[in-house]
Amino acid sequence: MVIKSVTDKEFKKYGQILKNYDCTEIIEKMKSTPLPEGVIYEPSIKELEELSIAKELQDREYGELPIQIGYCNGNNYMLNAVEYHRSSEINIAVTDLILLIGSQQDIEDDYSYDTSKIEAFKVPAGTIIEVYATTLHYAPCNASEEGFRCVVVLPKDTNLALENKVEKVEEDALLFAKNKWLIGHKDTDLGEQGAFIGLVGENIHL
Repeated sequence: MVIKSVTDKEFKKYGQILKNYDCTEIIEKMKSTPLPEGVIYEPSIKELEELSIAKELQDREYGELPIQIGYCNGNNYMLNAVEYHRSSEINIAVTDLILLIGSQQDIEDDYSYDTSKIEAFKVPAGTIIEVYATTLHYAPCNASEEGFRCVVVLPKDTNLALENKVEKVEEDALLFAKNKWLIGHKDTDLGEQGAFIGLVGENIHL
């Protein structure tokens, strides 16, 4: 699989590199966060949300809406699933990492998605990007054997457990958590967790 860069023009339909942010403090704080053999995701970390960049991101990127700042760290080489939100996600690459991404517009009428449409983009360490709401994504992948660390910024309560059950019909079948619509691959245990299994083709491995 060809791995492009977020600096390439092909990334523009999926997101953008954000400018005029000083990520030094948050990157330094992230160096003490866990880096497991698998993948860990923490949606909201108080120590990150208390940093000066938090208010700046809330004001400039989310128009003063409440946000949460957490992280996704670990070691991963697989696609496994794709998800999307009703809002952009901000990522800060603490290490080099690779994102496997696609377009919500390519989801079929039966809510299946062909993994051959996925593209890979390297995000260099220190880069802050916006991933658009219509961009399919999931956990980052390793750019090196050392693993990855990634700051994840989203509207407050995104990815937390749903409080109400919805009938699993049409797009509602994909609703997996707050502000999180998920399509899993059959070669994972996501179906056992209640996820919609609709990825068609290879479970991409880098």
